[in-house]
Amino acid sequence: MNAERLHVFQQKIANENGTFAFVQSKENLFYLTGFRTDPHERLIGLFVFPEDVFLIAPKMEEELVRAVGFNEKVVTYSDAENPWQKIAHVVNKKTLVGDTVFLEERTVPYARVLELQKLQPSAHINDCESMLMNQRLLKSADERSSMRRAATLADEGVRAGVNALKNGVTELEVIAKIEYDLRKQGVREMSFNTLVLFGENAASPHGVPGERTLAPGEAVLFDLGVVFAGYCSDITRTVFYGEPSTKMRTIYETVLGAQRAALAISKPGTVLGQIDAAARSVIKEAGYGDYFPHRVGHGLGVDVHEFPSLNETNTDRLQAGMTYTIEPGIYVPALGGVRIEDDVLVTEESHECLTHYPKELTIVPASP
Repeated sequence: MNAERLHVFQQKIANENGTFAFVQSKENLFYLTGFRTDPHERLIGLFVFPEDVFLIAPKMEEELVRAVGFNEKVVTYSDAENPWQKIAHVVNKKTLVGDTVFLEERTVPYARVLELQKLQPSAHINDCESMLMNQRLLKSADERSSMRRAATLADEGVRAGVNALKNGVTELEVIAKIEYDLRKQGVREMSFNTLVLFGENAASPHGVPGERTLAPGEAVLFDLGVVFAGYCSDITRTVFYGEPSTKMRTIYETVLGAQRAALAISKPGTVLGQIDAAARSVIKEAGYGDYFPHRVGHGLGVDVHEFPSLNETNTDRLQAGMTYTIEPGIYVPALGGVRIEDDVLVTEESHECLTHYPKELTIVPASP
């Protein structure tokens, strides 16, 4: 458990005249308590009051919670018990102050909102997700170390995928090889569903892998990431299985040039929207502006998508300690797509790429 993080968040709640905050997302629970789990339908949540906290958790999770060093009050329940009754028992003993109950607006189901309102009927409901996102924005030395390791493992995932390419292999078979190799290296959790897309399937930025088989001359797009010590990585590489067409070569070099342009201005003080603009201008000048439909990147940390958002309208500025992706792409329907993505840490003077798998145009020899 990181007591300093919890104290900072408590101060934010007090400063906003909050009664308490209820935190239940896997990522924010990990950030505040050190405990990362997927409770499925069961309730796990942290109640953060200005002066103290308590965690509600299934009885079966108590030892795991204590094992990560969480030393605050833990209220447990069995599957036959109503956790909200136990929560009310604790809360009703408190002298409640403030006029706002904070929750994560994107993740708390309406049924739980109603239960939270019962605890303090006169309170307003407000969002605390942006508070936590801003608190998570600048990474400590320990967080940076974990993210470097997560990025190295993502590099290994791409390497395993490239090594699995052969005539007739399916997208799903390559994914199986990637994840098997990573499991052998100790990876317990991918940061999102692994993507491997062949040929025209790569023309969809978030395509759905399937039984599509590989043939010579096709692009292969890998998009994957792992969770290491609670921190995510996210890498995309596009390679060619056999000799690509002249058009696909041009598309690849355009995307690589766009990424290099965005990386070149990644340093403290740069306006975030300018990073998107730098990549987008390269792609537009090459005549592919209509084929780059998404922002150039997103924040990265305990969640695979967090602050900051690298879209063209963001006027915030980079600060040392921010971590994010840079991932321009070109996607041409019925032909294919190319995306190149790295994880980036802003340093005191410039930036550090955390992912290192080669980006130069790579042709994997097609098997006979």
